Amino acid sequence: MSANQADFPIAAMARTLGVSKAGYYAWVDRQPSARRLADTALLKRIRTVHLGSHETYGAPRVHADLRDQGERHSRKRIARLMREAGLVGTSHRRGGPVTTRRDRKARPAPDLVDRNFAATAPNRLWVADITYVPTAAGFLYLAVVLDAFSRRIVGWAMATHLRSELVMDALEMAVTQRRPRDVIHHSDQGSQYTSLAFGNRCREAGVRPSMGSVGDAYDNAMAESFFSTLECELLGRRCFRSQAEARMACFSYIEGFYNPLRRHSALGYRSPVVYENKTRSDPLPETLLSQAP
Repeated sequence: MSANQADFPIAAMARTLGVSKAGYYAWVDRQPSARRLADTALLKRIRTVHLGSHETYGAPRVHADLRDQGERHSRKRIARLMREAGLVGTSHRRGGPVTTRRDRKARPAPDLVDRNFAATAPNRLWVADITYVPTAAGFLYLAVVLDAFSRRIVGWAMATHLRSELVMDALEMAVTQRRPRDVIHHSDQGSQYTSLAFGNRCREAGVRPSMGSVGDAYDNAMAESFFSTLECELLGRRCFRSQAEARMACFSYIEGFYNPLRRHSALGYRSPVVYENKTRSDPLPETLLSQAP
């Protein structure tokens, strides 16, 4: 009735709906309940968290963020308020150009991981892969190196080509930043990773190459998971007019949001940086230690 009072008389709507005119005016003058006021205040804080996540967080991560701020609300209540306000997370894209091309003449490295992506500390296991970034000026390609312990992106590079220099630049950033000892570097059997130049750089840096089987996403599931997140939260939601704009957006996402802030369910809804800092002094659970490679 309130929404349609500009088009229809209140008395006519009351007769049609079978309610009293006095009852409607009593409802209009009634003060909101304490619960309604609390929901309104909570929704404002939910909107702040959702906006801070670049509008990517669903109820579980919003709930975790508010919990870290000292607030105690049920996840169902947050989900209800987000649903009523039309606040939603993000969805995934599908398809795109092929980034993995195998060199049948090259000899792949052995699989040192066997789908066990658990790690007891940083720089024990890295996973790597390549994805594409569409722009109005043509495709860019993004290569990343991800630490399996914390899901942190420790190395990344972008280029307009898929030559081995792309993955070598990402590896170089990871080695320079982390200075690992005997870390496993796991990837697919793409020609970039099986190239002589990449293999030589791994040996120089003390990195142990590892490669999954051909055509099986599960053999590099952790890297695939990051790209799914990237596509869901950034690439599928933006149209880049230039390659420079795409590079800046990827930099901002990885270094300004994903590594320091984005909450992961697998990390107890902590970000990679927070998880690494937290676990430096905390002992790991025995269940995790027993699963480590």
